[in-house]
Amino acid sequence: MNENRDTQIPPRLSDIKKEIEGYARGFGLDFYETIFEVLGYDEINMVAAYGGFPNRYPHWRFGMEYEQLSKGYEYGLSKIYEMVINNNPSYAYLLESNMDVDQKLVMAHVFGHVDFFKNNFSFRHTNRKMMDEMANHATRVRRIIDKVGLEPVETFVDRSLSLENLIDQHSQHFQRRAKDKDEEDKPIEVRGFKADREYMQGFINPREFLDEQRKKLEDERAAKKKFPERPQRDVLQFLLENAPLERWEGEILSLMREEAYYFAPQGQTKIMNEGWASFWHSKIMTEKALKDSEIIDYADHHSGTMGTRPGAINPYKLGIELWRHVEERWNKGRFGKEYDECDDLRARRAWDKKLGLGRQKIFEMRKHYNDITFIDEFLTADFAVEQKLFVYGFNEKGNRWEIVDREFQKVKRKLLQQLTNFGQPIIEVIDGNFENRGELLLAHRHDGVDLRVDYAKDTLVNLQAMWRRPVAIVTRIDGKGVLMRFDGRDHADRKVDY
Repeated sequence: MNENRDTQIPPRLSDIKKEIEGYARGFGLDFYETIFEVLGYDEINMVAAYGGFPNRYPHWRFGMEYEQLSKGYEYGLSKIYEMVINNNPSYAYLLESNMDVDQKLVMAHVFGHVDFFKNNFSFRHTNRKMMDEMANHATRVRRIIDKVGLEPVETFVDRSLSLENLIDQHSQHFQRRAKDKDEEDKPIEVRGFKADREYMQGFINPREFLDEQRKKLEDERAAKKKFPERPQRDVLQFLLENAPLERWEGEILSLMREEAYYFAPQGQTKIMNEGWASFWHSKIMTEKALKDSEIIDYADHHSGTMGTRPGAINPYKLGIELWRHVEERWNKGRFGKEYDECDDLRARRAWDKKLGLGRQKIFEMRKHYNDITFIDEFLTADFAVEQKLFVYGFNEKGNRWEIVDREFQKVKRKLLQQLTNFGQPIIEVIDGNFENRGELLLAHRHDGVDLRVDYAKDTLVNLQAMWRRPVAIVTRIDGKGVLMRFDGRDHADRKVDY
């Protein structure tokens, strides 16, 4: 089957694929079989609009994405060079109009991505047959549309998509321990009044009286028991288990949650993954695959991908440079107690123990790190200065971006803050029976950045539509605790201690 798929690409591209694949394996990359398909710019825009999957459920956002991509291509503002799917076998797309040097670059880049998908721990729990699963999702949604109609389904999908980031992105890597059975979970014993003689027990403490007292105590305990017992970050799972959803709504929300967890590792490793693929396409092209006549075109296209601007992170550029930085450090032995404690700047610059451990180190790292741990452990002060990493801010008076801070720790902290939870606020369910009225209460784990009030209100509207009762969230705005509530008709705010 795979051989037949591969014969769909022209023999010239098939030969290029074998050449680039040989170089990639020669460098030690380990990847799933990769099937390349050649598409015209219109087809590739269509597939890109669906997130790389040729078959998705019907929804207006895919049409909007397609229009944006098409206009970008027509006006020369953007061009899709590579698109690859985390699947086994993996699928990747080539643009029909690309020159051979571009096809080589894309293939080398794709093999780097597939190696990362296969080996990085973040992708360990992802569905490796997601190409088929996405098609199944599309079929299920179309069947639901046939039963209940397009408008209610599309409205519910809109709501689900607005909440798709309310998952616990780390939950796939550990299993929560069930709460040990404690005193609260044991049956309640009601002794009643003390009876001096056993035969008097039934008269002094009749069964009806004991049952009534037991029920009263159980009700009191249930009222005190928290629901959920601990804050729950997977809001979608909480809704699936507790919201009064219709069956078809639960089915759609479940598949949306499944897709959110599939895409989550890509958001957690964007810098590492793009940097790794760029590192290897650069290595393969410059050391093995380039012909003399292709050097200028390659350099032009590679440098275009690596371009940066103030106030923005280019994951390709930051990633490739950090991988190179780590490889050089471990090749020269620029790590460990002796190097860290060396205060002589000349000695540090000339430091070279000729250990040659760089390649081994980066292959080990690509297994065990995500963007946050990668940046936290390996982004050094020397690297920040070398790459001109600063904290930028926009000066509205001067209408320009300016350097706000050059201090390394502040630069690193700002970068890590942007990467934590994809740079989005951390929201948790803390009470499914708020004030004993069946209302849903969430909390924003404040990290120094306030919620955008307009976004928060829209999110409450969509949550309330699923919970069917009032929904509230506690947060901090301008340093003060605020509870924002939506009851299905009106928004209301009140000050709280938080």
